Amino acid sequence: MFPQVRMRRLRSANIQRMVCETTLSTDDIIYPMFIDENISTPQKIPSMPGIYRLPPSQAASDAKEASDLGIPAVILFGIPEKKDEKGSSACGDDDVVQKAAREIKNELGKDMAIITDVCLCEYTTHGHCGVVNYESEEVLNDPTLDILGQVAVSHAKAGADMVAPSGMMDGMIKAIRSSLDSNNYSNIPIMSYAAKYSSTFYGPFRDAADSGYSFGDRSGYQMNPANSNEALREVELDIKEGADIVMVKPALPYLDILYRIKDTFKIPTAAYNVSGEYSMLKAAAQNGWLDERSVMYESLLSIKRAGADMIITYFAKDIARLLK
Repeated sequence: MFPQVRMRRLRSANIQRMVCETTLSTDDIIYPMFIDENISTPQKIPSMPGIYRLPPSQAASDAKEASDLGIPAVILFGIPEKKDEKGSSACGDDDVVQKAAREIKNELGKDMAIITDVCLCEYTTHGHCGVVNYESEEVLNDPTLDILGQVAVSHAKAGADMVAPSGMMDGMIKAIRSSLDSNNYSNIPIMSYAAKYSSTFYGPFRDAADSGYSFGDRSGYQMNPANSNEALREVELDIKEGADIVMVKPALPYLDILYRIKDTFKIPTAAYNVSGEYSMLKAAAQNGWLDERSVMYESLLSIKRAGADMIITYFAKDIARLLK
């Protein structure tokens, strides 16, 4: 008891560093990239200051900049030239993500791990993550699974080191694992968006990826923000189907979920520090309400402290420069 116990004794400069419980490094960071085959020069994303859509020809140079900062991985999102009801432009050998993956792999080789988002929302005219029955306005789970498997195989063929299915379709991990294995890509890991909530924090991403939906919403297949135990069931099922890494999305409003998942399953766990989390901090900083560097670091540190082994964040380059 006080005065014998004084917690402040361990809070002086160098001693505080030695007893620090959580550390953040560039090895924890994944850099998201938006590749748009409709443009020839980088295009600003107004709702995400500092983030751009890039043409496929500039994917490698942007990834190299990230690599030079010490960032070990990128995750690719594609905006195709053509969309249709089934997302046909998602799985061709010469489609947008596939082109970007080859460019990056040819330029950087093993110096950069390429992760690819496996979903259909950027590629469909309706903006949903699967095949749709227009009469009932229902996203059809089972007919979507085979397409996701095809997309994953095309990404692996193009040079992806890992695939990351995000559509929240039941059985998607099993379908993708089966497709990869049967096409001689059994060594490609799957990072599943296992606990992906139906969140309003995705708004700026939909501007960036041109993935807004034309009817309804995604609450029929993404998780209810009120539910916690359900997240553990989703994660457990994905692990049993073959997921190598599981993810919680969004991150900051769901740190309790992240902690429970890591504590329960103890497998590699990712968190997605999503567009809305990024944009609100950027806006507050631009208005002088928060110090951007400090609040960025504190936010990402909280995600790591809650249990994340890796963090997908639009702050990737900024935090890498700060950590350097």
